[in-house]
Amino acid sequence: MNIGLQILKRRRAVPLQLAQEFLSIPVANVSDGMARMTAGGPRLRRMHRGDRMAGPALTVKTRPGDNLMILKALSIAQPGDVIVVDGGGDLTNALIGEIMVLEAIKRGLGGLVIHGSLRDADVIAKSPMPVFASGVTHRGPYKDGPGEINVPIAIDGMVIEPGDLVIGDDDGVLCLPFDAVNHLLQSAREKQAAEARIVSDLQAGKFERPWVDATLARLGCHIEE
Repeated sequence: MNIGLQILKRRRAVPLQLAQEFLSIPVANVSDGMARMTAGGPRLRRMHRGDRMAGPALTVKTRPGDNLMILKALSIAQPGDVIVVDGGGDLTNALIGEIMVLEAIKRGLGGLVIHGSLRDADVIAKSPMPVFASGVTHRGPYKDGPGEINVPIAIDGMVIEPGDLVIGDDDGVLCLPFDAVNHLLQSAREKQAAEARIVSDLQAGKFERPWVDATLARLGCHIEE
C-alpha cells in the first residue's frame, strides 16, 4: 500500500439500472429521507444544461490543482459511472475543462463531480454531460500527482465510498450509501407521492395545516386573541 499514490479496484457498485431509477426523483426528496443531514455543500453547483445525474461513484482524491489521477480515472471508468473528485475545494486551478468533458461524453459516463474548479465554463454550460463543480477559473491544472483512485473521500462532510450512488440536480449533489439505496428509493418515492397530494390540495384551494397549530401549542407559544 502506498497511501497518497495508489489506484485501487472498486469492489462493488450500485447497479446502473437501479441508479437510473433516481433520475425521476428530486434530490431534495431523497435528502429528506436521510434526515436532511447529508449534503455535498452549497458550493457544488450544476454547470451543465442537462438533466439530473445518477450513477455509481468512481472516487478520486487529488492534490489541489492537479488532475493526473482524474485523467487516469477517465480511462478506467465504466459507462454510467460518476467520477467524484475531492480536490480539497481549492478554486485556484481548474481540474477539468472542455476536452475532459468531451471524453466523458464519448465514454458514456454518468457525470462528473469536482470539489474544485473547472474551466471552459461556457462550453460545459451547453453540454448534456452532468457536471457539478465548486467554481470556475481560467488557470489550468498541473499533472504531477500525487493522488488516489477508488478510496473513500469526503466533500464538505459528505463521505463517498467507491460504488456508492451519487445523484445531483439544481439543488446540489447527494451521496447514498451502497447498502441504503433500495430503502432510500422507496422512501423518496413515498415523499414524492406525498408532495404530489399536497400540490393537488393546494390547487383545489385546501390550505389546512393543523400540525402547525399543534406544534405551536406543544412549544407553549403565546398567541394573542
